[in-house]
Amino acid sequence: TLEGYALAIELGADFIEPDVVSTKDGHLIARHEPNLIATTDVSQRAKFANRKRTARVDGFDEVGFFASDFTLAEIKELRAIQPLGGERPTDFDGMFQIPTLEEVIGLAKRKAKEKGRTVGIYPESNHPTYHKQLGLPLEPRLVKILKAEGWDKYDSPVFIQSFEQANLKELRKMTKNKLVQLVDANDVNPDG
Repeated sequence: TLEGYALAIELGADFIEPDVVSTKDGHLIARHEPNLIATTDVSQRAKFANRKRTARVDGFDEVGFFASDFTLAEIKELRAIQPLGGERPTDFDGMFQIPTLEEVIGLAKRKAKEKGRTVGIYPESNHPTYHKQLGLPLEPRLVKILKAEGWDKYDSPVFIQSFEQANLKELRKMTKNKLVQLVDANDVNPDG
């Protein structure tokens, strides 16, 4: 949430990391996964009950509510919840909206000016192949937003990250922003 990012900046973060997924109408929002069931109160909203479905995301079936089935206006009706409620406090569940990437960038710029230091973003292009299969490719939208914000240069305070190589190769042709290849090592011991 914007409030979470603002607190991180207050505590000294130089970069904030929005994972981006697409809405049905092509807006990029900051959510960790395309499936909103664990990070929003969507399952508590009767008006959206009929949107619950099974989707195949990167080879795995998931049951839930997917950002790509909602317009941005509908997403703005939802509120964020703590996905790790058993491990982390849930005091703020239901209080804050789901931000767009533009709102996250706006916050970073305002805080940088207020603090007199660089505050950048480290967006993760989240499940780009899944989005492309839906006809909602992340790459052109991400590049367009960064360009509109004047953050499309190599020295902009932006590092675009992705687990997918094809996504990064495509982005390399579209932007001068720095790119980072993520590696999943969940099943690797700390000693390698």
